Amino acid sequence: MSKFQFKLKKNRLFGFSKNIFFTGLTSFLTDTSVKMVYSVMPMFLLSIGASKTSLSLIEGIAESTASLIKTLSGFWSDKIGKNKPFLLLGYGLSALIMPLYAFVVSPLQVLVLRFVERVGKGIRTAPRDSLIAGSVINGETGKSFGLQKAMDNSGAILGPLIAFALLAFFPGNYKIIFLLSGIPAVLGIFVIIFGIKEAKKNNTTLLKKFRLKDFSPKFYLFLAIVFIFTLGNSTDALLLVKANEVGVKVAFIPLVYLITSVVSVLLSVPIGALSDKIGKERVLIVGYIIYAIVYFGFGATTSVMTIVSLFALYGLYSAATDGIQKAFVSDMVDSNKKGTGLGLYNALLGITLLPASLIAGILYDKVNSSVPFYFGASTAVLSAILMFFLCRKGRK
Repeated sequence: MSKFQFKLKKNRLFGFSKNIFFTGLTSFLTDTSVKMVYSVMPMFLLSIGASKTSLSLIEGIAESTASLIKTLSGFWSDKIGKNKPFLLLGYGLSALIMPLYAFVVSPLQVLVLRFVERVGKGIRTAPRDSLIAGSVINGETGKSFGLQKAMDNSGAILGPLIAFALLAFFPGNYKIIFLLSGIPAVLGIFVIIFGIKEAKKNNTTLLKKFRLKDFSPKFYLFLAIVFIFTLGNSTDALLLVKANEVGVKVAFIPLVYLITSVVSVLLSVPIGALSDKIGKERVLIVGYIIYAIVYFGFGATTSVMTIVSLFALYGLYSAATDGIQKAFVSDMVDSNKKGTGLGLYNALLGITLLPASLIAGILYDKVNSSVPFYFGASTAVLSAILMFFLCRKGRK
């Protein structure tokens, strides 16, 4: 055990190293800000003339065009052996952008701001995940990334609650939500400055150049499975639009989305700890199957109560996949390449979101509202089958 790892083990908060806890707290504050905006963004876009296709495209273009940055920032953090500067710049961009939504009057302006904010996420995501991986104690990657996901979703609970309260007092006034969303994001910057320390790396082992052959075939097979799954996993905005069309009132949309976050918060750490014991592959197979059930249900139902139940089940899927996939990547990649490996993973997610969102938006507008959800269910089932064979190959 290195001196840094020994220090992490000695200085813990709630069973986690201080780095992992404060990184989670930063995510909580920033996600509170982002979800205040995101929980009302679909309705806001529709109110200023956006179609379902353009709504999906805004998300897809913003995510995909910023995705290359995730690989570059991950590689660069491995190269210089530092993560904290990327966190400050990335989270700082989000804190700057959120209040500016109050001044937009067209979907194109939303796209520009969304793109810049996603650039910030691209800068910070892989270095942040690398910092978490480098601060893990006793090999508890699933548990540590589970905490990160739980803190993300805790912000995703508080954010929509604040948005709901503001809409209740100021019906239809999206501007006040956007303006106030900057406050928690700024607080997150202070947590980075004063709470997070660099996960020290040996200068002799720093990554010098990027080579595809430095990663295992298993890593690339897993990325292929993630690509197939993500192709049917379009923006959550369509779930909110579907809920509204089924009969959930606009003012209650943030609360419906909040159900997903509550379930994910409660289960992310326990499921992460379970994955450390029984294997990440098995948990991911179950997660993909749950996703297929949820999306099939969204395609088939016309019941408000069923929609509410599906949002709860969607939280279980989130707890069983999002953090677990990152932990699985972290386990497969050498310590001096974690930023690069996690950057490739995160970039793949973002790039695939463009065709995924385009497919879903066109199917929603041009065919009917059920087909994009059936398509997502199909890709999830295929991913679960492929993950099963990858798991068997690993055991052999």
